[in-house]
Amino acid sequence: MHDEFAQAVALLQAGELVAFPTETVYGLGADAANPEAVAKIFAAKGRPADHPLIVHLPGAGYLDRWARDIPAAAWELAEAFWPGPLTLILKRAPEVPYAVTGGQETVGVRVPAHPLALELLRAYARAVGGRGGLCGIAAPSANRFGRISPTDAAHVHEELGAAVALVLDGGPCVVGIESTIIDLSRDDGFPPRLLRPGHITPERIAVVIGVMPALPVASQDANDGNPPRVSGSLDAHYAPLTPMRVAPGAGLPALLRELREGGKCFGLLAHSRLPGLVPPHALRQLPDEPEGYARAFYAALRELDQAGNDLIVVEDIPGEPAWAAVADRLRRAACGSGQLRNTIVDLRN
Repeated sequence: MHDEFAQAVALLQAGELVAFPTETVYGLGADAANPEAVAKIFAAKGRPADHPLIVHLPGAGYLDRWARDIPAAAWELAEAFWPGPLTLILKRAPEVPYAVTGGQETVGVRVPAHPLALELLRAYARAVGGRGGLCGIAAPSANRFGRISPTDAAHVHEELGAAVALVLDGGPCVVGIESTIIDLSRDDGFPPRLLRPGHITPERIAVVIGVMPALPVASQDANDGNPPRVSGSLDAHYAPLTPMRVAPGAGLPALLRELREGGKCFGLLAHSRLPGLVPPHALRQLPDEPEGYARAFYAALRELDQAGNDLIVVEDIPGEPAWAAVADRLRRAACGSGQLRNTIVDLRN
């Protein structure tokens, strides 16, 4: 692994792409201070240039290289949750290229908790840390834009192939969904905003900083403007190529029977035991609790997407706050599903 780290650092310094695991999903990494290298991320993913990237840092001590006017709440959250799945949106430092911020005056930063990611970032810092010595690696999810996020090295190879110079294999990701994103870029007097739910809940954040983060819509103010654009905020995201429908557990027997009678090939993603159902062509049973479900969700969805189904049916999840991050990914995946297919199954009636 030492040789792989040395190779990864050399590739990053040369402006090439290196995929690596984090605790959330696998990231597609490039020197965040090098606009030409960042452009390769956008090209490999097919990602719009105004969609900002998250910069991964070796530790909180590098924060002031990337951000300015850092509020006390940012340091408190970094102390509490870094390394970990929390991204902070802050005002960008002058040296930060607009290529990584999507042209905005804000930048998203975090310190990942995966030991391999941390060792890579620290090795990169020891080797001067890329252009300007800023020591940041931009790393959105290592998949085609809008598609299912990768939680295993094999997923990266499937999605991006030769577009990535090196893929570091750290095994399956232990969190399985993307980081929580909190906006701390506003002036004093405005509360932090939750821009993307994740493993770190608003309640846990409130315990640290003494205020509950506001939702973007609820926090709008005539003098405050719109929230920054952030990763994973589009209505359609994390999506399979196969059309996908979310259905309540009580309605599954009738729906699956209708599909079978109509000659449809379908897969089922479930979290509860559902005896007496018409057997699906492919079944993935996930844990009936939010953290276990999140950990396995993308891999299971990817498997069903590759199983030759006409439709993926997903049992709806509980509405409790603990499931909010999973609900966010599920809603966006359903919205974007099937968009690249020539024919989309229509079951709305």
